[in-house]
Amino acid sequence: MIGDVSLTTREWQLAARPHGEPKPEDFRLVEVEHPDPTEGQVVVRMLAMSVDPYMRGRMNAGKSYAAAWEVDETMQGGAIGRVVESSSADVPVGALVSTNAGWRDVAVLDARTVQVLPELPGIPPSYHLGVLGMPGLTAWAGLFRLAEFKAGDVVFVSGAAGAVGSIVGQLARLHGAAAVIGSAGTPEKVRWLTEELGFTAAFDYHDGPVAKQLAQAAPDGIDVYFDNVGGEHLEAAIGAFNEFGRGALCGAISSYNATEPAPGPRNMGLMVGRKLSLRGFIVSDHADMRGEFIEKVTPLVTSGELVVRETVREGLDQAVPAFLDLLRGGNTGKMIVKLADDQA
Repeated sequence: MIGDVSLTTREWQLAARPHGEPKPEDFRLVEVEHPDPTEGQVVVRMLAMSVDPYMRGRMNAGKSYAAAWEVDETMQGGAIGRVVESSSADVPVGALVSTNAGWRDVAVLDARTVQVLPELPGIPPSYHLGVLGMPGLTAWAGLFRLAEFKAGDVVFVSGAAGAVGSIVGQLARLHGAAAVIGSAGTPEKVRWLTEELGFTAAFDYHDGPVAKQLAQAAPDGIDVYFDNVGGEHLEAAIGAFNEFGRGALCGAISSYNATEPAPGPRNMGLMVGRKLSLRGFIVSDHADMRGEFIEKVTPLVTSGELVVRETVREGLDQAVPAFLDLLRGGNTGKMIVKLADDQA
């Protein structure tokens, strides 16, 4: 019962700020004893946590759109859990909740900081971290609001086999794209994009210059570009755009571990003559679209029209290896760390 006993949890802390690619020794798994929960708090047993590319930026000091993780403090990130104790009428025991208290097995939280989620029959709780969570909303907002997608567009998606890109491509296809082209990092991912997700074409960016492969896949140019990679991919997209092409810039994972500033696209001058629009965005600025997104995407998931794939690692001990593997492209679809079985 809340207030009767203290609670010991296992938590990952940032041990050091990395220079370049993060290493296992930049992290530390510790046991933390928490004070007794108080009125208005809940105890959440985590079922699954998310590892995401943006978390690499949180390992750096300095101001960014997401607060930096502090050295020697527990890291934060999206997680889904069940409430096992509660002193809040708004968040009852047994509720499925979304939290920002990932990287631990159990958390004591103020009830106002968790979001109670609907129970969706047939949909695993972890989907709230992927297709029905932040990556899904990122795909929806980026494609329809930022890139102003319309039926008949030719769409190019970089990092197309990842959590966001795989959803972007499918949403474009399901909403009438003339063609959907994706880039990925392995032959297996390329086959998945074309054979299972219905992409018109896909290529492995290791097989040659991105611009050359994109020109072969989209000989008449592209109208929309959804960017998860940056660098060479962004330059190639600018070169392939038709007049009034629109780009939604979501991420630049190719430069996340860079120790020196990455060179910018060398063909920015094309933006003027072709009247192009490139718009960077952060999903948190588009929370107003969440209701529409959930309403439209949930039926696509339950019907199987939208294919969902997770790369799952088991146990809190695997959180850091999963994160490091993610940064090297070791995931297909959403990378999830499963922390406990759902007893509901």
